[in-house]
Amino acid sequence: MAAPGVLLVMGVSGSGKSTVGALLASQLGWKFYDADDYHSEENRMKMAKGIPLNDQDRIPWLCSLHDILVREVASGQQVVLACSALKKMYRDILIRGKEGAPLKRDESGKEEKPAELQLLVVHLSGSFEVISGRLLKRKGHFMPPELLQSQFDTLEPPSAPENFIQVSVEKNLAEIIATIMETLK
Repeated sequence: MAAPGVLLVMGVSGSGKSTVGALLASQLGWKFYDADDYHSEENRMKMAKGIPLNDQDRIPWLCSLHDILVREVASGQQVVLACSALKKMYRDILIRGKEGAPLKRDESGKEEKPAELQLLVVHLSGSFEVISGRLLKRKGHFMPPELLQSQFDTLEPPSAPENFIQVSVEKNLAEIIATIMETLK
C-alpha cells in the first residue's frame, strides 16, 4: 500500500488513540496531532459536565483539524491524527472540509474537483466492557467514563468504500503497532 498523507487513528474514548497515534508517529517519523488538544473550551466544559457533544459542537472542531491536515500535507508533511471521528460524516469532513470538495477551475477555465486528502483510517475497536474498564483506570482526562455509552451509540464503524483497517484493542500495544505498520508496507 502506498503511504497515505494522513493516518487517522479513530475510536471511542479509551480505545488508545493517543497512545497508538503518538507511538506510530514516532516510529514513522511523521508529525502527531491529538484532536483532543483542539477542542474548544466550551466543548471541554460540556464533556466535563457529562453532556455529550452533538454535530454542531463537533463540526467546527473537525473543520479546524481538516485545515491543519491540509496545511501539513501541502507542505509535504505526513501526519498521524488521533481523533474519535465516530461518524462517517466526521471522517468525510476531515478528508474534504465542511463544504465537501468544491469545484475549482483549471488553467483552461474548466471546472475540476480539488484533490482530497489521502487518508487511512485505523479503527481501534473493542467491546464496551473492555474499553469502560480502561477508562475507569485513566486519570486526569476531561472525558468522563459516563459518556462512553453515548460514544458507542454515535459510532458508525468505517466500511467500504472508506480506506480503513480495524484493529482490536484486546491486542497488546506492540501487536497493534505491528498490525498497522504491516498495512502501511
